[in-house]
Amino acid sequence: MQFENYRPCVGIMLLNRDGLVFVGRRRTKKTPQHLRQGHEWQMPQGGIDFGEEPFQAAMRELREETNVYSATLLAESPEWYTYDLPPEYLRKSWKGRFQGQRQKWFALRFEGEESEIDIETPAGGQKPEFDAWRWEEVDRLVDLIIPFKRPVYEKVVQNFGHLAGSNSLEE
Repeated sequence: MQFENYRPCVGIMLLNRDGLVFVGRRRTKKTPQHLRQGHEWQMPQGGIDFGEEPFQAAMRELREETNVYSATLLAESPEWYTYDLPPEYLRKSWKGRFQGQRQKWFALRFEGEESEIDIETPAGGQKPEFDAWRWEEVDRLVDLIIPFKRPVYEKVVQNFGHLAGSNSLEE
């Protein structure tokens, strides 16, 4: 598989002390209604800047989307995951330069207080990505995501799902 047609990105599974996962509801209305209906929720993710290492990008994206600084690394995905954009997105997204995304995923433990989470005025002066957030069971993540991203979420849950269990809280 050639990766030059895929935008390099990171994704973050942020787990709280109870083993629940942060999900945000996408603020954008660009996604066609038939694709997003009931699937507006996702974990934080975003592009890797030129010269930036994936973990560095993950921490930056987490701050820019949630204002969370208090997080520690639990695990990194063993490989990069890719997904293709549906045809109706190709010309609109990233000016047609990419057919999809390739993502490196990180599982992080949220160590702060919930008052640290601020999706309305996140760090770095970024435009808010989410209009709501909640903690969710890891087993529900795949059902919440937009359908074309499901194979990636299935892999993330397969690789990181064990971290949500009670035994991971005693590390």
